[in-house]
Amino acid sequence: MLKQTGSFKTQFASKYLQQLCKHFAHKVKVEYDSQQGDVNFPFGKACLFAQEGALIVHISAEDDDALAKARSVIDVHLKTFAFREDFDEMEWRDV
Repeated sequence: MLKQTGSFKTQFASKYLQQLCKHFAHKVKVEYDSQQGDVNFPFGKACLFAQEGALIVHISAEDDDALAKARSVIDVHLKTFAFREDFDEMEWRDV
């Protein structure tokens, strides 16, 4: 299992976590509250955490392609929600 962690410095971490989880829940299994969320994509899993000053996302997948898809799905949707913050993509690193 491959794993990466992404972070986005923002004062609206809880808001974005809830927006992402609510949006993904229309298509996949999601469990969340205001501080954490688990999203089960067909290609991998994402665990989201709202910390003071940052949104943290842990993703895991079976291969590089699935991991890239998970990163992309998070980044593309967050870019839509965080447009006022000039967001482009999370800072991703291997775990």
